[in-house]
This record gives sequence, C-alpha cells and structure tokens, in this order.
Amino acid sequence: MWVNGWIWLIAALVLAAIELFVPGWAFMGLAAAVGIMGVMLLSGVWTAGLPLTLIVTALMSAVVWFALRRLVGGSKGDVRIWDRDIND
Repeated sequence: MWVNGWIWLIAALVLAAIELFVPGWAFMGLAAAVGIMGVMLLSGVWTAGLPLTLIVTALMSAVVWFALRRLVGGSKGDVRIWDRDIND
C-alpha cells in the first residue's frame, strides 16, 4: 500500500496545503520530495521497499529545501549579522 504512487502524490498535495498556513519553507521541500517520489513510483523508476523509499525521500527533501532556500533566499524579517564595519 505504501509504495503506491497515488498515495505519495496525495500526501504531497496535503503537505503543500499545510505550507500555505505555516510561515517559511517548512513543508515545501518535503512536499516537493514526496511529489517527486510519487511520480517515480507511478512511472516505475523506483521499485525499492518502504524503508529505503523513506530515506531517499528525506534526503531529497533536504536537497530541495536547500535549493529553494538558495534560489529564493530568506525572508525580509531575517536577522542580518554584520561581519565588517559599514564605514570601511
């Protein structure tokens, strides 16, 4: 049941909907990784069992989160740390 791609795609949509109510990028990386894994399961590219699928999804989630953070950047409310004097 857990290697059914449709369940993973539905979970990705639920996580993306949760992202609308939570500030920041908390669930977007996970939603994207779960969606990618769902497509991979549906297309037959990924055929491993549930434990390995969860590990790969977690790793993909971290990669997608860091990529989104790098591409989009932080929010305007983030604290800036000055490492040099602005008068130099």
